[in-house]
Order: sequence, then C-alpha cells, then structure tokens
Amino acid sequence: MDRGPDRWQRHDWWGVVLDTDDVARLTHFYAALRGWTIHHLDEDDGALDAGEGVAYLSVQRNPDYVRPTWPGVPGAQQLMLHLDFEVTDLAAETERAVGLGASLPEHQPQENVRVLLDPAGHPFCLYTG
Repeated sequence: MDRGPDRWQRHDWWGVVLDTDDVARLTHFYAALRGWTIHHLDEDDGALDAGEGVAYLSVQRNPDYVRPTWPGVPGAQQLMLHLDFEVTDLAAETERAVGLGASLPEHQPQENVRVLLDPAGHPFCLYTG
C-alpha cells in the first residue's frame, strides 16, 4: 500500500502555537496528556509531534503572557482559542489531566465535555462523541 510521501519530506505542515511564560512546563504537559513526542525544546520554544500527519502543537515563550480567564470576565484577558481532544472515558481522562497539572474550573457548560485549564491557563476541552 502506497502511503504517499514521507511526512518529514512534506512542505504543508500546519500547527497551533500557544504562548506561555514557562515553555518546558507546558510542552511536557501536552506531551504527557496526549502521548506525543517532544520534537524540539529549548527555553524559547517547544514543538510536539503527534506521530502522524503534518499537524503540530508548538509552545513559545512570551515574557508578557497573561493567562486568559474562564469563563470570560469583561475587562479581563479573554480566551482566544481552545483545543479539543476526544476521549473514550471522560471521567478517567479528566482525572488524569488534573494529575498532570491541569485544573478543572467549576463552570462546565455541557455534560459530555470537560473544560480544563492547562498549566499556563489555556482552556482545553476533553469530550466524548
């Protein structure tokens, strides 16, 4: 079966970049949460490889980083994006994420979704079908 060109030879990569004041902590958090490989890490940026396709998650140092608020509060730093991850066992994966350093806000808008905050305060969602 021909799977096409080697992914590392492709030139159509795309990704999401998260700002933080602690690159190592956030890079290691998402690597552990998703089981992804850390492709690059230094004090200014980190990149995570999901192991397939051409998408990546990157983290960059921003010394002026301000944590977003969840839920939003007028006049405070607002949420600009969030990541969604489908899981099969919402309760177990929520507990695991909290054990890795995420926090679970009181406000939860849906039964099959858990909004969590990563160590830098970025909201992300775990959800079931």
